[in-house]
Amino acid sequence: MSLISTLARLEAVSTGRAQPAATVRHRHLSDRPLVFVPLTTAGEAGAPLGALVGTDRDAPRLLAVPQPRDRDLRFAFLAELADVVLPYIDAYAEVVEAAERTETDPETGKRVKVEVDLCADAPQLIVPSRGGIDLVRLLGRSMRFRRTAEQDPETPYPAPPRVPLLGRWLTHFGERARVPGSSLLLAMTDVLSRHWATGQSTLEDQHLGALLAWIDPPEGLTGAEAALRAELERDAKGQLTCPPAGPATDPAFDNKLLAPAIERYDRARTALAAAEDGLEADDRLGALTAAEREIRDLVLSRTLPTWEKVWQGLDLLRELPEGAHVEERWTRDRWSFTGHRDRVLAGEPPQPRRDDAVTAANKLATREREQARLEAQEALDDPLVMAGRRLSGEAFAGEVTDVVMAYSEGKRPSPRPLVTVRTDDRPHLGERTKVYRSLGGKPQSAEFVGVEEDGAYVVLRVLDKMGRGKEPEPGSVPEKGDRVCFTLFEHEQRGGAKLPDPEETPWTHGGPPGEATLEAADPVTSEDVL
Repeated sequence: MSLISTLARLEAVSTGRAQPAATVRHRHLSDRPLVFVPLTTAGEAGAPLGALVGTDRDAPRLLAVPQPRDRDLRFAFLAELADVVLPYIDAYAEVVEAAERTETDPETGKRVKVEVDLCADAPQLIVPSRGGIDLVRLLGRSMRFRRTAEQDPETPYPAPPRVPLLGRWLTHFGERARVPGSSLLLAMTDVLSRHWATGQSTLEDQHLGALLAWIDPPEGLTGAEAALRAELERDAKGQLTCPPAGPATDPAFDNKLLAPAIERYDRARTALAAAEDGLEADDRLGALTAAEREIRDLVLSRTLPTWEKVWQGLDLLRELPEGAHVEERWTRDRWSFTGHRDRVLAGEPPQPRRDDAVTAANKLATREREQARLEAQEALDDPLVMAGRRLSGEAFAGEVTDVVMAYSEGKRPSPRPLVTVRTDDRPHLGERTKVYRSLGGKPQSAEFVGVEEDGAYVVLRVLDKMGRGKEPEPGSVPEKGDRVCFTLFEHEQRGGAKLPDPEETPWTHGGPPGEATLEAADPVTSEDVL
């Protein structure tokens, strides 16, 4: 945690209200996001109990599983979820625009630009908390390898059509959520806590109701009082008035309401199966329908408050202006979405259970690069974030007090002006340290020369982005009286070393795919629940 974040949390405790941790919005928000509020069964990971899902704030679609231990009912839930999610994804997959991409020519080996289709926009899935992201990833893993009766008529427990396809998409969303700065799958608690600092711990910030209580407390209450009420207040039946963001449920709800309702449903279903005549079956079918409706009402009572709070969070975030680099990161999300769409259309197999060595190394390198890029871009977009980097000695700002024209040595001297900056910051500068400033959206580098008057004045030598002429282009060199901000971190991240093709994986990392003897997967048994 940076010093400025700590100060913001202390001020939140002092004032009783969350403090801004950013002046702009650092994540993309779709005009039509798909909100998904899941609920799972306690003690059985990945067994869905129900969900609210949809793009219309006033008309969510309720999905419920009256008996989570029943495989057929769970598959029916997943099929219904696919009926909502896949058309939403398909709507974005059909609209494309022309874009250029650099590829390697297989004949010459040179990098050339080719024109390809890029989806004009991408879908966005929003869940209440980080636990929702974990569940999306778990559901994707449990569904994408399922076989349907059409694919394999002899498969035991065939999945409904389109369920494996939904699993592949949820896996892609879950994997993309691990890339820093990606906005395809967002947890509302993570996005809100990135833009506001509360007076509670980061773990407590994962309770959406408590987090919103700090950001927008009711009149007459402090953030701490409102958050405590959101976490602990119960109604006359002993149920939380503000259910947790999920997907886990409250034990009091499980024991007092859900378990008896599921037991009544089981009795009604057993009685219906034992009915001997039509009149008796009609009566027992009515009892089964009532028991199922009771469970649906219970699921709705636990998910609807969270659904409303997710949309409340979206309203708060939309009030912030979008950061300058947000659209660039969203374009990378669009490329990712387009690439997965093309793989699905080409009939490629689902994502493997375990990545090979090259793929895993590429993913790790991508995430490290995107993390560094995200931190740099957020600082460039947001003065409040940049203030934190300045406090840590990673950047400095000040006024230009002097500019002396100088030139490099050689047959063709190039301009290397010396710029003196008066600053109150204390950057960690060493001999010939490179620093950077944003010039027209591109990084201009300079070299640290020395300090004057006990560090109050920093002398820099500008190195590039001044044109090819003997004299610098207008505006490329700071002028006396200009306010400037230089960073010690690079604005653009460089690519790492080129990795071998998967077929050329060295023996030290498992050898080429398919040659190594991997441990066999557990056989499918009647106890497999998903």
